[in-house]
Amino acid sequence: MSADEADEIRGTTHGSAPVPLSVLDLVTVGAGSTAGDALRTSVELSRYAEARGFTRYWVAEHHSMPGVASSSPAVILAHLAAHTERIRLGSGGVMLPNHAPLVIAEQFGTLEAMAPGRVDLGLGRAPGTDGATAAALRRSDTLSEGADDFPQQLAELTRFLDDDFPDGHPYGRIHAIPGPVQATSPGGVQSPHRPPIWLLGSSGFSARLAAMLGLPFAFAHHFSAQNTVPALDLYRETFRPSAVLDEPYALIGVSTLATDDPREARRQTRAMALNMLRLRTGRPGLFPDPAEAEKHEFTPMEEEFIGSWTANIVHGTADEVRSGLDDLHKRTGADELMLVSHAHRGELRLRSYELIADAYGLPQA
Repeated sequence: MSADEADEIRGTTHGSAPVPLSVLDLVTVGAGSTAGDALRTSVELSRYAEARGFTRYWVAEHHSMPGVASSSPAVILAHLAAHTERIRLGSGGVMLPNHAPLVIAEQFGTLEAMAPGRVDLGLGRAPGTDGATAAALRRSDTLSEGADDFPQQLAELTRFLDDDFPDGHPYGRIHAIPGPVQATSPGGVQSPHRPPIWLLGSSGFSARLAAMLGLPFAFAHHFSAQNTVPALDLYRETFRPSAVLDEPYALIGVSTLATDDPREARRQTRAMALNMLRLRTGRPGLFPDPAEAEKHEFTPMEEEFIGSWTANIVHGTADEVRSGLDDLHKRTGADELMLVSHAHRGELRLRSYELIADAYGLPQA
């Protein structure tokens, strides 16, 4: 593995941060705002993250959720590529069972042509939505097959990305364009480089698969905190060196919200928990205004859910968030922290990253 290949995966630590810091964006849409407003915030945030030395900016795939405008990561990433110059851009992730592998290879080959050497392809096996929406996406009611076939789908996608189906394979004469085949065609000057693959997960399945294949691993601590340490341990213990990595590299997604007023952090995280409660009970909507959450009459069972959900959000003042992230790093040994900040208003999301960047003394462009 060359140093350049390693740098594509391993980020750079800046300031007093314990490890490289990155951003995960769900393009949150708050009540009273539009998807366009949220996307403009994403552009502003990606540019800010680049200026302050964050390693990568990923967009997650979700569907049929009014408060999340990230249903088409490849489209959003193309837009962000036009507004940034250096920061790595990627999917956190594309849900592979929802798409034909050839389509993903074409989309990310196109992104690689737009932003050479700074595109990540993060892949998950969950639908990123409810079962009915997943069936509509896949044009199939056999949803379990998509998850069960994930290793085979991953192998097919990798073949398309590398353009190396064996002789006699039914897809041997099919090429993902843009892609490596253009470099070997007469007169071809296309770079054979393609985006590195990351596997995403919230349990042990993807941890074990990433380890077996020697791939980098991203764990969804922000919604599966109880599984974080077991999954990372499994990944490290079963890791096999590969042409991609000679040793494990794992990042974790972390819900964070830093505010100037700690009371506002508590208001926003409680609204975030109400948003998740509605999603979990089949009533997804726009991200609620904190005033709405304050007026909501929670049942004892709902209060228990709210408490457990907010307990895993690192929130408060900049110093409190920095301390919480440092503690989380010590507990997990994660190689990179990917921060996701939800708030009702875009300016609060941006301010959260500003406060965290300042708390760690990240560079100013």
